[in-house]
Amino acid sequence: MNKAMGLLGLALAFSLHSPALAHGVQPQQSTPAEPVSPGPLMTADQMYKAFGWDFDKTEIKTEKLAEGFYVLFGLGGNIAVSVGGDGTLIVDDQFPQLMPKIKAALKGVGSDKVDFVINTHWHFDHADGNLTLGKEGSWIVSQSNSRDKMLGDQIVNFGPFATEQKAFPQHALSDITFDTTMQFHINDQKIELLHIGPAHTAGDTAVIFRGVNAVHMGDVFNNSGYPFIDADNGGDLAGMIAFCQAVHDAIDDDTKIIPGHGPVTDRTKLARYIEVLTIIQGRVQALIDDDKSLLEIMAVKPTAEFDTEFQANEMMLPSFLSRVYASLTRE
Repeated sequence: MNKAMGLLGLALAFSLHSPALAHGVQPQQSTPAEPVSPGPLMTADQMYKAFGWDFDKTEIKTEKLAEGFYVLFGLGGNIAVSVGGDGTLIVDDQFPQLMPKIKAALKGVGSDKVDFVINTHWHFDHADGNLTLGKEGSWIVSQSNSRDKMLGDQIVNFGPFATEQKAFPQHALSDITFDTTMQFHINDQKIELLHIGPAHTAGDTAVIFRGVNAVHMGDVFNNSGYPFIDADNGGDLAGMIAFCQAVHDAIDDDTKIIPGHGPVTDRTKLARYIEVLTIIQGRVQALIDDDKSLLEIMAVKPTAEFDTEFQANEMMLPSFLSRVYASLTRE
C-alpha cells in the first residue's frame, strides 16, 4: 500500500466512526516543532470516499423550528430555510449532487424556487450548491472575504490529506457581499448577518432570524465534535471564541442555534463550547510559551477531560490540536 492510499484508508476509518465530522481527521505528523503541513492532495471523488459520503444513498431530513422556518440535514453543512409570501431564503446549500433531493425537501415545505442563498463561508460542503442555484437565478450572499476565496483555487488542509477547492465559476460567486453587518427583511423576518472577524475561516457569517428567534452559525460552532479551524485560510482559535461570544451576547436563552454540523441546540450549549475552547486555548498557549512542540503538546493531552463530551477519538483529536497549534503559532 502506498503512502497516499494508506492515508486514504486512515481517513476512511475515521469517517466510518463518525461520518458527519468532515473536519476532523488525524494529521500527517512532520517536523514536530512546526504546524502540520498539508498531506497528499485528494481529488473530490477520493475525498468523498474518505469521508464516507454517498450522495445516492443520502436522505434529506427536515426539522421544523417555527412556522415557515426549517432546517434541512443531509451531507455537509446544515441548511436553514425561511419560506413565505416573499419567497425562499436559505442559509448554505451543500452539494449540487444533492440538489434534486434538497429541492424536493424545499417543495415539501412550500417552496418552489430559492430566491436567496446566504453562504456562511466558502467551503465546498456549505457552498458548492451555488453551482446549481446560481445558474438558476438565485441571488448569492456572503461575507466579502468568502467571495475573495471563491475567486481562486484554494487548498483545504485536513491533516493526513488535503483537497484543492477550485475557483467558483462566475454564476456561482456571491452576487452581494458585506463586511461586518447586513440585514434582510423577508417573510416577516428581520434577518441579521454578522461577521466578527477571522474564526473558522477569514470570511464567516452568523445569520440571526429575529422573527423566529434562531441563528445559523456555520462552522464557527460545531455541535458534532471539536471544530475545524482552517488556519491555512485565515481561521483563528481566538477569533472563533470571540465570534461565538459575540453571537452569544446578541441572542437570548430561548434562541434556537443551528450549528454548521450536528443537531439544533441552545445558548447553554454554545456557552459551554466557548468555555471549553477558552480553556484549551489557554493550556495550549502555555505549552507553546514553554517551547513545547506539537507532538509534546499532544502527549500532554490538554483536552483529555473534554474528549468524551466532544466525541473525540484518536484520529480526530490530533487534527484538532494541530489546527489549534497552527492558529496559535502563526506569524
